Amino acid sequence: QVQLVESGGGLVQPGGSLRLSCAASGFTFDTHGLGWFRQAAGKEREFVAAITWSGGNTYYADSVKGRFTISRDNAKNTLYLQMNSLNAEDTATYFCAARLGSGSYYYQPLYDYWGQGTQVTVSS
Repeated sequence: QVQLVESGGGLVQPGGSLRLSCAASGFTFDTHGLGWFRQAAGKEREFVAAITWSGGNTYYADSVKGRFTISRDNAKNTLYLQMNSLNAEDTATYFCAARLGSGSYYYQPLYDYWGQGTQVTVSS
């Protein structure tokens, strides 16, 4: 049974940091590309960041570039998202996802597995 379980969300003040984790099981983790997506209230889910199976390439949305860092630990079957300099526009539910194969990492339908999400709220 495939599982992706996000953790690390919470309430943080503007300018603060959070580190999200996504623990994976039930599939061959180190052959899959991974991504983080987010969905704010009343908005569509959007791409945040992605990383290839080896970790050799990463991709970021323009809105988070320079502030967020995606990484993975294939020995621990875990994906991470380090988020710095958070602002109110980063408030959303954050989802991790996994995919096998080629194609754009920005394209959500190419992702095979999804987690349930973790809430991040940036507020003073």
